[in-house]
Amino acid sequence: MAKCSICGKGVVFGQNVSHSNRKTNRSWKPNIRRVKAVVNGTPTTVAVCARCLRSGKVTRA
Repeated sequence: MAKCSICGKGVVFGQNVSHSNRKTNRSWKPNIRRVKAVVNGTPTTVAVCARCLRSGKVTRA
């Protein structure tokens, strides 16, 4: 599942809009990385978005 385990960021849905204003469905997916991080004192593999990794919200193991 494309969802960050820290901030909960997930898939967002919207529409492509062409120059002639025709609309088709599309989705934006978050940049999810599977990293080994320390959760409650034990190293665990978690799915974390790149923003949480970059901002230091995750302590890597």
